[in-house]
Amino acid sequence: MTSSNLTENQITLYSNDRILRWPEVHQRVGISRSHVHNLVSHGKFPPPIKLGERASGWVEREIDQWLEKRIKISRAVQEVV
Repeated sequence: MTSSNLTENQITLYSNDRILRWPEVHQRVGISRSHVHNLVSHGKFPPPIKLGERASGWVEREIDQWLEKRIKISRAVQEVV
């Protein structure tokens, strides 16, 4: 399996990881771009990666993990109520 290591945060990207652009991220999470960037600035959403001078994307696996965590939190609150 081919991987490329990014030393700053020790993140490993594998060849089967997809990079999602904003429209697909928005479709999956259903929140606005400004809210996503606010969550990123507070460490509550995966940060985008720079793809070029004016292009960014998100690692699909990280978005999936964020969604799974939100579902677990939501389910835990519903069980308490």
